[in-house]
Amino acid sequence: MRKIPATIITGFLGAGKTTLVRHLLTHSRGRRIALIVNEFGDIGVDGELLAACGVPGCADDNIVELANGCLCCTVADEFLPTMQALLDRPNPPDHIVIETSGLALPKPLVKAFHWPEIRSRVTVDGVVAVVDSPAAASGRFASTPEEMARPDHDNPLEEVFEDQLACADLILLNKADLLDEAALAALREGIGARLRPGVKTHPTRLSAIDPLVVLGLSAAAEEDLAARPSHHDAEDGHDHDDFESFAVRLPMVDDPAAVESRAIAAIEAHDILRLKGFLAVSGKPARHVIQAVGTRVERYFDRPWKADEERVGTLVVIGRTGLDRSAIEAALLGL
Repeated sequence: MRKIPATIITGFLGAGKTTLVRHLLTHSRGRRIALIVNEFGDIGVDGELLAACGVPGCADDNIVELANGCLCCTVADEFLPTMQALLDRPNPPDHIVIETSGLALPKPLVKAFHWPEIRSRVTVDGVVAVVDSPAAASGRFASTPEEMARPDHDNPLEEVFEDQLACADLILLNKADLLDEAALAALREGIGARLRPGVKTHPTRLSAIDPLVVLGLSAAAEEDLAARPSHHDAEDGHDHDDFESFAVRLPMVDDPAAVESRAIAAIEAHDILRLKGFLAVSGKPARHVIQAVGTRVERYFDRPWKADEERVGTLVVIGRTGLDRSAIEAALLGL
C-alpha cells in the first residue's frame, strides 16, 4: 500500500506556521488533510484559530491538538498514539500536516517515524521551516561577540533556530515583504550557506506558496537522518528548561488598542518572545485575536462568541526562563 505522506512544519515562535497551515487547507484541492497542532504551554491558541477559520478542512474532527509540551519531548506519550489513531480511522487522511511548537526540534519527531507501527504506513514527505525574515535579519537568533566570548556561552534561541534549519527540506522566508531587496538578498545568502545541499529558500508573504510545492517534496526524511545534524544529537532528549510559558486572564475590555499598548510595553520591558491570545471587547459579539512577535502586533476579530463561552480574555506569554510573571500580569492588566 502507498504510504501516507506527512509534512512537518517547523519554525520559531511567530514565524507564520499557523498561517501556512491555513493556506494549505484553503487550497487543498479536495485532499483530506489531518492536522496535528502542538503548542508550548497549557493553553492552545493555534488549534483554536484553525478550528475557527471557516475553511472546510479545518473541521474539529480533522484537528488534533497536543498542548502542554513539545512533540520532540513527548513523542512516545502523545504523538505516536495520535498518529496510530489517525491511521486506524475507517477513512484515513490523504496527507498529515504536523505543526510543531516554535520551540520544538524537528529531528526527534522525524526519528519517531521509525516506530514499527507507523513506519510501514507513513513517510515524512518533507520538513518545512518557516523563518521570520525580519527577526532573522535583525540578528534575533544570533549570539553577540560578547556572548560568544564567555566560556559558559549558551544561546538556546540560536540552537533551536539552527536545528530547525538543519533538518529542513524547504525554507520559507516569511514576511519577506517587510524587508527591502538588499536585506532580503543578504538574509537569503546567509541562511542558504547554512543549509544542506539542494535545500531551497522561498520568500513568502503571509506564508503563501503553492501547496503542491510544500506537500510534494517526496523527501522521505526519516531515511536521511544522518544528513540532518542537531545540537542535541548526543543528548537523550531535549531540555526546555530555557523557556517558560504562562497565561494571563483579562476581564472584558473597552479598548483593545489600549491592551496592545500595554502588551508592547511589557514585551519591551521583559524581552517576551511571543504573546498571543484572545480578548473580549465590550459591545462586540465577536472574539478579538491579538498576536505579537516582538513588538509587531496584529489584531482582528475572528468569530462570534459561542453561547456557552465565558467572555473573558486570555493571553499566552512565552519567553526565556525567569520571566517576572507578576510584573507582566500587572502590566497586561493595566494595574
